[in-house]
Amino acid sequence: MKVLLLNGSSNPKGCTYTALCEIASVLNQEGIETEIFQSGNKPIRDCIGCGACKKTENSCVFDDDLVNSFIAKAKEADGFIFGSPVYYAHPSGRILSILDRAFFAGKKNFEFKPAAAIVSARRAGTTASIDAITKHLTINNMPVVSSNYWNMVHGNTPEEVKQDKEGLQILRILGKNMAWLLKSIEAGKHAGIQIPQNEEKIWTNFIR
Repeated sequence: MKVLLLNGSSNPKGCTYTALCEIASVLNQEGIETEIFQSGNKPIRDCIGCGACKKTENSCVFDDDLVNSFIAKAKEADGFIFGSPVYYAHPSGRILSILDRAFFAGKKNFEFKPAAAIVSARRAGTTASIDAITKHLTINNMPVVSSNYWNMVHGNTPEEVKQDKEGLQILRILGKNMAWLLKSIEAGKHAGIQIPQNEEKIWTNFIR
């Protein structure tokens, strides 16, 4: 089993990375492989709603950044942690651009796989940011993994994050809960429990 952790910060070793490492450590102790995927500091396109990905196989028509690489890695993952710093009370633009395109073009690689959103902040805007990321999960049949409080750490530097004892505990519990759910799903597969077969999507609007 493998969990893919997305660092939605352009800082590869900053506060968000520190938080993701805390979770990865617990997952590794539980015998689960982890990989932290860096969003980097190069430009990432927004989704332009062109719909061209409907004609591709789990990929975005724009292939000049890392989104398709992330979609490909998602196919091999069993679970996800999406991490972001908080900017102006919302997640980074980087992670939103990645998730908007990855979930639109590669949704099959994410469906029915457990996931969670985590954020790091100096002070505030955390719950709104968690909510924004989590909406990607709840529109795509993904079990949302929780902890004993909202998944956040506080600090302006990695050293300050490491002083947030409650925040780090929240993330460790999240890691244990993720491991438990992944193992439960695996046990269910061995017991013959199949992934739900969804009805064909019904699209409506409110224009009369």
